[in-house]
Amino acid sequence: MPSEIAVEKKKLKNPPLQLHYLGDRVLRQPAKRVNKVDDEIRDLAKKMLQTMYSSDGIGLAAPQVGIHKQLVVIDLEPDDPKNPPLILINPIIKQTSKQTSVAQEGCLSIPGVSLDVKRPESVEISYKDEFGRPKTLKANDLLARCILHEMDHLNGVVFVDRVENSLALGEELSKNGFSQQAVKPVV
Repeated sequence: MPSEIAVEKKKLKNPPLQLHYLGDRVLRQPAKRVNKVDDEIRDLAKKMLQTMYSSDGIGLAAPQVGIHKQLVVIDLEPDDPKNPPLILINPIIKQTSKQTSVAQEGCLSIPGVSLDVKRPESVEISYKDEFGRPKTLKANDLLARCILHEMDHLNGVVFVDRVENSLALGEELSKNGFSQQAVKPVV
């Protein structure tokens, strides 16, 4: 269900929120559930969208801007003003497919790094929208991947933790000025 939060899809010289990068402890702390969906949460979602669009992203989780709340914004079509973004509050994975696929992922918190990650091809989640209404969503392909990537952030997991090719991982990280010590492999 698309969001009713309207934000102009454009790059801002000074986005309202500051991104945190791999190696920053804030990315490793689990986010807390949102108790009340109110104007403050809607305002945060709006600022997150503005920050995401300003950085050419298609997804952003609150921990990436130093806020420990279970809030995710996603827009797979940032160039299409008619396509509304998806706002996920307190998302919970109900089911994932047994079929997996490998695809390149990147992350606003690890600029310049793009690596193959294996994830389920589809996911079903429950969440609250920006008005606190309970929703469920079945997603596959890129949307499923994006949801799972952003939900990882809510649990203190970054996509590089899921990269299986450690050689490529080390090369990409060092080429872009990140330390491999910041990676915490997910088993």
